[in-house]
Amino acid sequence: MQEQKCDVLIVGSGVAGLYSALNLSPERKVVIITKAKKAEDCDSFLAQGGICMLRNDEDYDSYFEDTLKAGHYENNRTSVDIMIRSSQEIIQDLISFGVDFEKDSDGNLKFTKEGAHTFARILFHEDITGQEITEKLLAQVRGRENITILEDTSMLDIITAKSPEGKTVCAGVVASQSGTLTAFRADETIWACGGIGGLFKQSTNFPHLTGDALAIAIKHGIPLQDPDYIQIHPTTLYCKNQKGRAFLISESVRGEGGILLDKNGNRFVNELLPRDAVSAAIFEQMKKDGTDHVYLSMEKIPEEEIRRHFVHIYERCLKEGFDCTKEPIPVVPAQHYFMGGVAVNSDSRTSMERLYAAGETSCNGVHGKNRLASNSLLESLVFAKRAAKQIESEIGKYKSEKLALDEFSEENYSDTKSLENEYKQLVLEAIKEQEKKRNESNNNDIECRQSAAASA
Repeated sequence: MQEQKCDVLIVGSGVAGLYSALNLSPERKVVIITKAKKAEDCDSFLAQGGICMLRNDEDYDSYFEDTLKAGHYENNRTSVDIMIRSSQEIIQDLISFGVDFEKDSDGNLKFTKEGAHTFARILFHEDITGQEITEKLLAQVRGRENITILEDTSMLDIITAKSPEGKTVCAGVVASQSGTLTAFRADETIWACGGIGGLFKQSTNFPHLTGDALAIAIKHGIPLQDPDYIQIHPTTLYCKNQKGRAFLISESVRGEGGILLDKNGNRFVNELLPRDAVSAAIFEQMKKDGTDHVYLSMEKIPEEEIRRHFVHIYERCLKEGFDCTKEPIPVVPAQHYFMGGVAVNSDSRTSMERLYAAGETSCNGVHGKNRLASNSLLESLVFAKRAAKQIESEIGKYKSEKLALDEFSEENYSDTKSLENEYKQLVLEAIKEQEKKRNESNNNDIECRQSAAASA
């Protein structure tokens, strides 16, 4: 087994991983590994709608309440407060990195509105905000001499060790690097490896995102939080013979006036309700109509706005044979986002010393039971930066080479395919067990999940 050493190892190349790396000291040797063939193949890259920002002090109470209401008031209020109050700082950082948010004719930031938001507070770049942010962060990372990105490198396990005080700590990860086993020894490790969409047949996520960190956490007794809180997005483009991930039709389309229609062309729901409520209404309508989808009409949105703001959605619809400027398009709900994850505190610490988690992999309770639209990119960035700052305040406490490593055998990782299947089952079982504990068999959320996403 090969061995590499670094100060900080980051697993994942989405915005949480990239931004945490950029907030570490240039003196740190940082390695980012990603399971994907290309660093760009992350769910952050796919985010269409935008990123929330607190507009002013008067907006705070409304933003806070909108987030809690969408989350069914199960949110961690401290986490929500941190996210909202940090938003302006985060946006200024992104602008300094070259992120080009839409501006009005006077050159001021332009805001749009999405479902369950009382006011327009969402910044955007066309309908590819996630791509714009990820590309600019990736360019910054690639320009830093102290940061190395390794693609096609899959985490298989963490390396554990005993601290001088006898505590079990994380000392890096074991990974398959283009088929070669490598032990990455690190003083600090950040899991930023995305969600669990690869466990579902119908998902907007990249299929390689299968919750590896969650499985490894279970294996090592690191607590998870709310693993059954899985968000279904109401509108993905319905294609009868679809292969691969579902194409998302951004919440912003409904925020700008898009309406949902049944098979007879009748509107059947308030499109600006929280996502879980809209998804439940669509499933119910599909059941009534005996159809595999409903329709989304953009007739109330000016054609010029569709071609400018939603240009990539427009082009994808054309590719699939639909002109969304002239006709309703077929849509269906799909698994979209994971509100649960590895349990962390407000500094993104897990229960294991020297191991952090940020982004969709983690759960600090900010989203509660259901995420408010366009809070995902913001939450990932806020708590990724907090992880980096916490690491900076403590790194050097003791070096990994001074730790007594726990024994591990290369043979444990010889069959990566079997290990991958084992990890998938661990996560699926954790989801089912948590659902059972909640005893919510009649809850709409569970019905949505069962209808939308049987495990692959």
